[in-house]
Amino acid sequence: MLAEIITIGDELLIGQVIDTNSAWLGQQLSQNGIQVKQITSISDDAKHIVSALDEAKKRADIILITGGLGPTKDDITKNTLKGYFKMEWRTDEEVLQNVFEIFKRFGKETTEINKLQAQVPDKCIALNNKNGTAPGMWFDVDGKIFVSMPGVPYEMKGIMTESVLPMLRKKFGLPTIIHKTILTQGIGESMLAEKIEKWEDALGVDKIKLAYLPSPGIVRLRLSMEGNEKDEMMKVINRKVEEVMPLIKKNIFGYDNDTLEKVVGDLLKKENRTLSTAESCTGGLVAHMLTSVPGSSEYFSGSIVSYSYDVKTIELNVSKKMLEQFGAVSEETVKQMALGVRERLKTDYSIAISGIAGPDGGTLDKPVGTVWIAVAKEGFVFAKRFQFGDNRERNILRSSISALAMLRKMMIGELDD
Repeated sequence: MLAEIITIGDELLIGQVIDTNSAWLGQQLSQNGIQVKQITSISDDAKHIVSALDEAKKRADIILITGGLGPTKDDITKNTLKGYFKMEWRTDEEVLQNVFEIFKRFGKETTEINKLQAQVPDKCIALNNKNGTAPGMWFDVDGKIFVSMPGVPYEMKGIMTESVLPMLRKKFGLPTIIHKTILTQGIGESMLAEKIEKWEDALGVDKIKLAYLPSPGIVRLRLSMEGNEKDEMMKVINRKVEEVMPLIKKNIFGYDNDTLEKVVGDLLKKENRTLSTAESCTGGLVAHMLTSVPGSSEYFSGSIVSYSYDVKTIELNVSKKMLEQFGAVSEETVKQMALGVRERLKTDYSIAISGIAGPDGGTLDKPVGTVWIAVAKEGFVFAKRFQFGDNRERNILRSSISALAMLRKMMIGELDD
């Protein structure tokens, strides 16, 4: 079963808005046994929309369209689809009632232009949008399924989850595809592949597919299996995960949708402990990652972004003599930063980072990408040097991820050199 995704909007083409819809849709379709053939982004232009639809139906059985369904004149998708399928207008009473309820909820009157949201092509199935006024539309024409949805991500996701996917599963009798993702840190893709080569080769016996999904500082191993017996497939997948554990146990920090910041937060909550951070080259990214987790106020006390020498000495009690002798990017300094912020903010644990993110500032003994990270708890502080690359953005992200990974290992008693 093949699908194509068409995103509509000038804002996508000029980079004003990042297309996250396609990535999410691709994941959802894949999990339901539908292969995405192509993703196309086009402008708010009727001729472009018609051309894209003509081409898509040659390649795919299912065409998903997002964007251009607002109440204003620049949103032309609905009108274009009406003409494309040679249909007339009808008012969908369920959609109209939803529009009234949404405006009532906000204490506002429903305007005539908003009432037009309930007007849809007469032979489509209107898909109610609980998160907005623009409905989705399902067209079943000449053996092809066309689905139009709003471009607002949370509106599109609601319609897709509640209406489109169940309808697709019912119509096409789709097989079940399950995924299990192993999350690793501290090991590169090639070295990881080398370690698990024999295990990977044996996956084919059970018709399991393995994908390597690398990102800065993290490599995801996604196992996929297709069939009709979900419970039995899950048992097989879990057995394979158990088999690979002894090979890469020290690099695994979680599974599926886990994040390091969430894993660390859960450990802190379990121990009823608190954390603070002192950041230099990462500029507060670790603190941002930690506070992106709901409930992080239970364990995260705060951060001191000590970018300058003065802040390091005044706020973290790093001595000027130490900075002059060893420099800001050194084991001695980063250890003192970790001790200083832990003392200053009165926390159980602390993280400190100091490095040369680039693209300049490096020396022969401390090239760009040199980063020192320290973690501390009562009576113990540990620091480690990392050598990343020459890309500033990646260095900042990898430093933050490595710092959280170090703290996790300290907390579970697996900290090593």
